[in-house]
Amino acid sequence: MNPVLYIGMISGTSRDGVDAALVRFTEDQPDLVEAVCVPYPLDMARSLDRMVNTGQRPTEAALKEMDAQLADHFAGTVSLLLQKAAVKRQDIAAIGSHGQTVWHEPGGEQPESIQLGNPDRIARQTGIVTVGDFRRADIEAGGQGAPLAPLLHRALFGPSAGMETNARVVLNLGGIANISILHRDGRVSGYDTGPANCLMDAWIRVHLGEAFDRDGGWAVGGKCRPELLKSMLSDLYFQKSAPKSTGIEYFNLAWLEKYAPHSANDPRDVQATLAELTAVTVADAIRKHEPGEVLVCGGGAHNRYLLQRLEALLPGTPVVSTAEFGLDPDWVEAVLFAWLARERLADHVLDTGSITGARKPVLLGNIARPH
Repeated sequence: MNPVLYIGMISGTSRDGVDAALVRFTEDQPDLVEAVCVPYPLDMARSLDRMVNTGQRPTEAALKEMDAQLADHFAGTVSLLLQKAAVKRQDIAAIGSHGQTVWHEPGGEQPESIQLGNPDRIARQTGIVTVGDFRRADIEAGGQGAPLAPLLHRALFGPSAGMETNARVVLNLGGIANISILHRDGRVSGYDTGPANCLMDAWIRVHLGEAFDRDGGWAVGGKCRPELLKSMLSDLYFQKSAPKSTGIEYFNLAWLEKYAPHSANDPRDVQATLAELTAVTVADAIRKHEPGEVLVCGGGAHNRYLLQRLEALLPGTPVVSTAEFGLDPDWVEAVLFAWLARERLADHVLDTGSITGARKPVLLGNIARPH
């Protein structure tokens, strides 16, 4: 089979910009050809911050305006990626664009998950077939709509039948942490465990003006406050059974303020406690599945302090980067949406029931064609 090129794009819950990956598929195996991350302009980033940090569903007027702005940014990202890779748009089979999640409430009276960055507008501007709106069909089938990454993780990292352990876990440390449990018999399950970087990013932005805590260096200088940690761990999300998913409309500064973090005095202590919150909730979730190893991807894969805490909480379980299994941890989610676009164009119905709780297999994504 001749190799086919797809583009996958996503802006995650960290909202630091658009990740775009040019992916070559030979049969079912993706090969990362080129990748870019294009930061949001400052005014757009601030508008997004205001939109998602309120903990309230955005107004229709705000959604409409941001939907167009983000689509333009995503389309521009495609142009930059093609230029960097020296590839013509005519050579691209399709774009898979997750967009930017600004609201996620699959358990509400009217279940929904809102991703902005209009796929029709992207298709018109790029001249390339664009697949988007990946969560809608799953939610309409009674599922959470997320996470979707376990589908790709099974295809790329699924354990062999000869493995001595029952499972392998893939851990994505983005703004939110999610795990994929890849069972030896081929089954896959997964769910969001809670915050990964989102609270740490928000806290350091307020106090130091930094976008994130590089290598966990600020957290290292603080001390975990046991009482603050215990209070946060009492949140019902951590006790909730899977399937479950969450986002920054829930875990944000407003959520953190409920626990009076300033009473800990030193902001570094709060940062250390937030790092421990991520490490403890992730490790508790992983430990239940007794994996032989944990593969880590996402921005948090570069937080050495966080990884050290995970290793300490998971003694005897190797914690390694997905790079050791052939895929750079920074681009796994972008590759996911290239893969999902390919699956959608092939009309492959995907069974997400063991991950999201959907009642039936579904076609993920809607196809937008250039006019």
